[in-house]
Amino acid sequence: MSRPKFLPDNFTFALLATVLTASLLPAAGVAAHGFELLTSAAIALLFFLHGAKLSRAAVIAGISHWRLHLLVVACTFVLFPVLGFVLRPALTWLVTPQLYVGVMYLCVLPATVQSAIAFTSMARGNIPAAVCSASASTLLGVFITPVLTNLLVVPHQTGGSALDGIGKIILQLVVPFLAGHLLQPVVGGFVKRHAKRIKFVDQGSILLVVYTAFSAAVVEGLWRQLPMTALAGLIVVCCVLLAVVLVSTTWLARKLGFSKEDEITIVFCGSKKSLASGVPMAKVLFPAAMVGPMVLPVMLFHQIQLMTCAVLAQRYARRPETPAESTVDPAVRKPA
Repeated sequence: MSRPKFLPDNFTFALLATVLTASLLPAAGVAAHGFELLTSAAIALLFFLHGAKLSRAAVIAGISHWRLHLLVVACTFVLFPVLGFVLRPALTWLVTPQLYVGVMYLCVLPATVQSAIAFTSMARGNIPAAVCSASASTLLGVFITPVLTNLLVVPHQTGGSALDGIGKIILQLVVPFLAGHLLQPVVGGFVKRHAKRIKFVDQGSILLVVYTAFSAAVVEGLWRQLPMTALAGLIVVCCVLLAVVLVSTTWLARKLGFSKEDEITIVFCGSKKSLASGVPMAKVLFPAAMVGPMVLPVMLFHQIQLMTCAVLAQRYARRPETPAESTVDPAVRKPA
């Protein structure tokens, strides 16, 4: 029997189970220190595999479409933070001040890679441009996210300067990523052949980080400080934020004269926020007790964006196929 479409995926259930486990059996003391070391190793492996999966050919195929990439980057790192800042009066009324900081952290994160490309492909969009934009967003986020975090998220209570954050992220995330990408000719085939198994490594790394983060937050009294009304308000905030960005990216793509294929790429790359990058970055940028509240908005937004964009991608896919599309393999479609 197939899973009903309205149900979340298995990974979402695993995330919920991880949060529940951390709430009931949080790691503390020596165990917490052990999980911290294990988490750091898992994050390094996660980004090594991301680098090994990145195809240079696909990036080169899409890199010339600079107007599209510039708009996606602007939506990711300008539109989102501006919305978070402008909507502050409404957001702080719906959630606690601590969760609002988490929402602002969500706003400065890079875009997703896998889901943005998957939805673009499902909707018959510009796939090479999606690969390039999503990958560029992840790499730029290594430098932009710590700076914006220092300026907008925790300007008065940072544990270090933006340069310190960039340095830590380069060491813990970029170095493994570049190592994986440089070794892509050697290990890329293995990664591709074992993609299903490696997916469990990706997801397992994120679950480990979430468990470690929420354990530290629970020990510090997260659930005693977080009323259920604030959690419900956070869901509303994530829905509103995603809706505004989806409408804005669609309007901008059409206003600036992009093709329908490019519009799809802009919508799906410009509206996403990365759980895979956001959770490890939070561990690097924030004290252990703050990581739980920081990643909670990211986790909720991640699931909401997946469910919403799945419906939107199916709607795009139902449009009539153009003569040009019928003669071109979507996997190799060049930028318009």
